[in-house]
Amino acid sequence: MQDIDTLFEDLKLAEVFTTSKGSVHQCDKENCWYIDFGGKVNRFDYRCLLKLKKAVYLIDIEALLLKSERSADIEIVFICACDHCYILDTLQIIAMKELLEGTFTMLKLNHIIHDCLYRLAV
Repeated sequence: MQDIDTLFEDLKLAEVFTTSKGSVHQCDKENCWYIDFGGKVNRFDYRCLLKLKKAVYLIDIEALLLKSERSADIEIVFICACDHCYILDTLQIIAMKELLEGTFTMLKLNHIIHDCLYRLAV
């Protein structure tokens, strides 16, 4: 997939939320979101973005950290009806949760601001 900077110029993406590990940008032209995480950029519609959030939030980080058997602390996050798959270690899962939590907080905040401004205008 393209570099996020090239996408930003071509599609006029608006930054929704950024951490040191990744970022989420919104594209009004295509009505989608681009997630730049783990060295790759993926495109999600809102439904798939919600599925990604649910899949990541269902991972029990405490259980991963406390398991005693000698196995990899890796989770594969695959979303039905989506072409994307993430293979995440424990630290990446925490980073992805932080990124998605911030993204949905910003989307909620934007909705609240839009709603307040609309009510003031009417």
